[in-house]
Amino acid sequence: MQEPKEIFVDTSRCTACKTCEIACAVAHSKGGNLYAALMESPAPKRRLYVEWVSPDKHVPVLCRQCEDAPCMHACISGAISRDERSVVVTDTDKCIGCWTCVMVCPFGVIGRHLETHKSYRCDRCPDRETPACVSSCPTKALIYRTAEEFSHGVRRGAASELVSGEGK
Repeated sequence: MQEPKEIFVDTSRCTACKTCEIACAVAHSKGGNLYAALMESPAPKRRLYVEWVSPDKHVPVLCRQCEDAPCMHACISGAISRDERSVVVTDTDKCIGCWTCVMVCPFGVIGRHLETHKSYRCDRCPDRETPACVSSCPTKALIYRTAEEFSHGVRRGAASELVSGEGK
């Protein structure tokens, strides 16, 4: 089985513009565009959060797709599983809104959609080749690669190639 791709963050490039948050919400909206998303009810939710660390450092935080995912083990309705891409996903039809997954997530990145009483998380945009947050990042702070590709690029000092998309 091919190693799954992950979303890596180059914190030195993040300017906290929150373009990734907007792109994520729009990608998960019914209409798929910003103007339609603004009028939707319930409002579409972002699945990553740009967190302030210090005056000059911001970090986009999203589901880390834990190997032994506590949320998946804690889900009492069986709504959380891994898909064919090895991505941890929530089946909203099975989710009962108990928020157990929210409570056990070590990264605090599972959201609660209060209007629908469902939980949600980053699903790596299954309908897209590259997740919306990564595609939209104007500073290329978000990088979508396998761990091996990413670490190989860092070891060789080729982070700029990974960011620009010229590497592998």
